[in-house]
Amino acid sequence: MPHSRQAQKRVRQNVKSRELNRTKTSAMKTALRRVDEAAASGDSEQIKAAVAMAYKRIDKCAKSNVLHANTAARRKALVMRKASAASS
Repeated sequence: MPHSRQAQKRVRQNVKSRELNRTKTSAMKTALRRVDEAAASGDSEQIKAAVAMAYKRIDKCAKSNVLHANTAARRKALVMRKASAASS
């Protein structure tokens, strides 16, 4: 356990930050899974909605530095490849 007040505060901040990051990451993974499910179903409207939500979640993670910008771009490209393959 930390002894100084500043170290105690840092621990509290880290716990809060970790929880927020886990929430964002989980939401992003769920959105990516829904893109896969929509692609499997083949419904174009469902695919569009899932892709839009996945883009939103990925961008939120990148904006708050949960994901690196290049990782976010790579995942968005993967989402678009899956959507394009499913719709054609």
